[in-house]
Amino acid sequence: MLIVNDVMVSQVVTISPYSTLREALSVMKERQVKSLVVDRQHAHDAYGMLSYRELLDTVVAQEGDVDLLNVYDAATIPAITIQRELSVRQAAALMSRYHLSRLVVVEGNQLVGLLAMNDILARRMEELT
Repeated sequence: MLIVNDVMVSQVVTISPYSTLREALSVMKERQVKSLVVDRQHAHDAYGMLSYRELLDTVVAQEGDVDLLNVYDAATIPAITIQRELSVRQAAALMSRYHLSRLVVVEGNQLVGLLAMNDILARRMEELT
């Protein structure tokens, strides 16, 4: 059985919720990623997710100012988190049910990875060919 740990990306790019959207866009371009995990400010806080989808809505559809708005204003907080031992099948079902393309992977309450729909599909396609 394939588990999340087998497919997830462990090199996750994070950003402060207090960074501007311009800073977030710059980090995404520089690191060539489509999403950022929003850091927790305290141990009891939840992780967040900022992806192209939230940026499209905030910056383009709502004409938000990338220099005045912070990551916190646009990000999805809390992000849905899963454990690395969860089966990929269960993670995929969760993504499908809630129309998500990414899940934050934690161990205990610490960030350990990111599971993207594209990574699951790429792995599955490798197995089929």
